[in-house]
Amino acid sequence: MKIKQRPMGPYQTNCYILSFEKEETDNNQVIDIIIDPGVDATLWVKENVTNPVAILNTHGHFDHVWSNQELKEHFNIPLYTPKGDIMLVQNSNWMPDMPPSYPDIEVVSQDDNIARFTFNGIEVIFRHFPGHCPGCSTIEVQNAMFSGDFIFKQSIGRTDFPFSDPKEMKESLTKFLDIEYDKIVYPGHGETTTIKHEQDNVPYWLNSL
Repeated sequence: MKIKQRPMGPYQTNCYILSFEKEETDNNQVIDIIIDPGVDATLWVKENVTNPVAILNTHGHFDHVWSNQELKEHFNIPLYTPKGDIMLVQNSNWMPDMPPSYPDIEVVSQDDNIARFTFNGIEVIFRHFPGHCPGCSTIEVQNAMFSGDFIFKQSIGRTDFPFSDPKEMKESLTKFLDIEYDKIVYPGHGETTTIKHEQDNVPYWLNSL
């Protein structure tokens, strides 16, 4: 898997393109997966994909989803959005000028807080961590976790926004502590980190909320 990353828009929201070589996929095709196409992401994505198969949202805040619909229609590919944030991608009270987007798949986690999908043999795992917003999730692919606005390098997502919930964030951080493996974390803003490094910081955030 090759990962391309570019901060987009005034909030420098990371948009990611995951590219997989022929030998990694079931049908011997190069494929791309797009994660969180934010403000002005369309041109960059078009220039950096070969065969996109899906758009994935970690959550529904406008700076992560602004270019959803434009890219979905241009490439004729499905959009996957956590169910709790469908309301945010279709109608943003914060940013009334945001183009609404209409997900093809509402991502619903099961009892283990996980939803699994496969794209041409590539497994993608959504892990639901509400608190920053109702649908807030991480997306795991191979050795990478794309954490959206749940976990950043030495920080966590804010809980003072509309639809945020500090109690849910505490519960989510506690569940995050239960992850037993390590992966590189690619956040929605800022630099990469790791699961284990951020688990060390969780007690501080639990006491701060």
